[in-house]
Amino acid sequence: MPDYLANLLRRPPVGWWDLLDIAVVSFLIYEFLKLIRGTRAVQMAVGSLFVVGMFYVSQLAPLQTLNWLIRNALVYVAFAAIVIFQSDIRRALAHFGQAPFFRYFNRQLAADETIEEVVVATSMLAQQRVGAIIVLEREIGLRNYIESGIPLDATLTYDLLATIFRPGSPLHDGAVILQEGRVAAAACFLPLTVKPGLDRDLGTRHRAAIGLTEECDALAVMISEERGEISMALRGAIHRHLTVDELKVRLRAAMLKRRWVPGEPAAAAEETGS
Repeated sequence: MPDYLANLLRRPPVGWWDLLDIAVVSFLIYEFLKLIRGTRAVQMAVGSLFVVGMFYVSQLAPLQTLNWLIRNALVYVAFAAIVIFQSDIRRALAHFGQAPFFRYFNRQLAADETIEEVVVATSMLAQQRVGAIIVLEREIGLRNYIESGIPLDATLTYDLLATIFRPGSPLHDGAVILQEGRVAAAACFLPLTVKPGLDRDLGTRHRAAIGLTEECDALAVMISEERGEISMALRGAIHRHLTVDELKVRLRAAMLKRRWVPGEPAAAAEETGS
């Protein structure tokens, strides 16, 4: 025992690379445990730890037959795990692919898909003169407004948006909020603007969109029920009488812009075509 303690005390000092190594391994273990939580992989992991423990016990005892059996069985464990957990492995790879580091490279593609679905839905609703308000979250979170509505967390499609705003639908009143390319919630309540000097023909839907964009960097797309007019609100300003192509250009400029700082002047990219 004294020799063991002496060897332990004579270990080289811990450096920055060692700390980084420990941090990376700890993070991977933490993510792995989060991933398998609530799945059958938990029971399999417990069983694997039991087998590993039996392996070391068989070496210390020694239990030669048990040790031989475990050593030969472990050769095939990796292949068996791939077959048994193929669905969980796919889910794990997809989970890591959605990490913020990789999400940065997919940002433009995801934004383009979101914009395309919103533009198609807007065109359909405008032709049918169905009133709607669609809010797209950017850097500032909209959790308070999402919680005021009916949570959906559904895949974004133009069919879903058209269905939500269909007259008679229980979700058509209020706003739909889009978050990270998904429909986070519907029938959400938004704050009304108190800005004076607005056109008298602007209804509650448009005033709510302006009120929201005055408080955060989100943008809102509105369709007028009376005129089938397409409008967009951003930074407390409303841009009206937009064509589908103009709406797409403005959405691309706004969604791919850098982080907004409250109080900074409107960017030229977002104001193009005003």
